[in-house]
This record gives sequence, structure tokens and C-alpha cells, in this order.
Amino acid sequence: MLNYYNKNAKEFFEGTAHVDMSPNYTEFLSAIPERGLILDAGCGSGRDTLAFKDRGYLVMAMDSSEEMCQLAGEYIGQSVFLCRFEEMDFRVRFNGIWASASLLHVSSQDLGDVLQRLYNHLRPEGVLYASFKYGDFEGERNGRYFHDLTEEKAKVIFESVGFRIEKIWITSDVRRDRESEKWLNILVRREK
Repeated sequence: MLNYYNKNAKEFFEGTAHVDMSPNYTEFLSAIPERGLILDAGCGSGRDTLAFKDRGYLVMAMDSSEEMCQLAGEYIGQSVFLCRFEEMDFRVRFNGIWASASLLHVSSQDLGDVLQRLYNHLRPEGVLYASFKYGDFEGERNGRYFHDLTEEKAKVIFESVGFRIEKIWITSDVRRDRESEKWLNILVRREK
């Protein structure tokens, strides 16, 4: 997985950095206090980190690909932490964690543990946004590992960790020539 993103970092950056994801920000940001602290977990190009910073939020970004950390850091004008989900151990707690198209690379076997780690990094009443390709597939596709989710499966997994489901919705891919691809979006909240 990391090999893919390290080898294809420039191409991935160019294909995602300027994609308009603002429709997905609304629900998430409405739950974050003004100047709240957000973790962009699996930030990729840094697109969303920059959008949140431009809206006045404090944002910490992390990615597991060294090459993506470098490119994103240059793009957003701040350091990006090189970190895998399984290694997360930050001393701060976040008002929100944004995991757009990143948790989908975590296997079903490991997803519960990773979600527990994210839950533990949220402040009480903090929110987590995540997106997955929509469906039942799990395995390698186009040189990367994917774990797709349906509404039912997402609900079971996220609730088993203790998250309260705020909203689950389906969207089409916003990238040109990929509109037929569907995404499952989920917004969950940590209980007090």
C-alpha cells in the first residue's frame, strides 16, 4: 500500500489536490467549534487540511506515505506527521477527525482497533467523518488494498466501538470520468 502512494505520489497529488469536496464539509464542520482542532487522518494531498485552515480551524495533518507527507506539507505550508493509524498516539484530543478516503485501506480485521484509536483521540462529543467506496468488496484493486462498506456494515462497525451515528449518506465520485463510482460517507460522534 505505502509503496503505491510513495511511487505515485505526484500523480495522486495532481489528481486530488483541486477536487471540490466542500459539499461534504458542511455536516462535519457544523459540529466543530470555531477555531476547533481537527486531525486530517490520511490527508493525502492536503486538500482538506488547507480548506479547513482557510476556514479558520486549527488542523493537524498525518499520512502514512512519506512522499505524500512531503508534497502535502509543501502545499499546505506546515509539517505533516508521518504516521499510520495503528501508531497514532498523540497527546492532544481533537474536536473532529476527518478521514476522507483513508480508512478504506484498513482491513476489516483491523478496522475496529483503528476506530477505537480514533475514538480515544476525540474530545467528548467530538465527531469523526469517514468515507469508503460503497459496496461489499475487500481485497486488492489497482495495486492498493480496499475495504468497501455498505450502510449496514458501517453502522455495526462504528457502533461497536461506541460511536453514535449522526448521518450516513451516499455520494458520487466528484472526479471527472468517475461519477459512476459511489461513496459511503459517515459522520459519527463520540459519546461524553
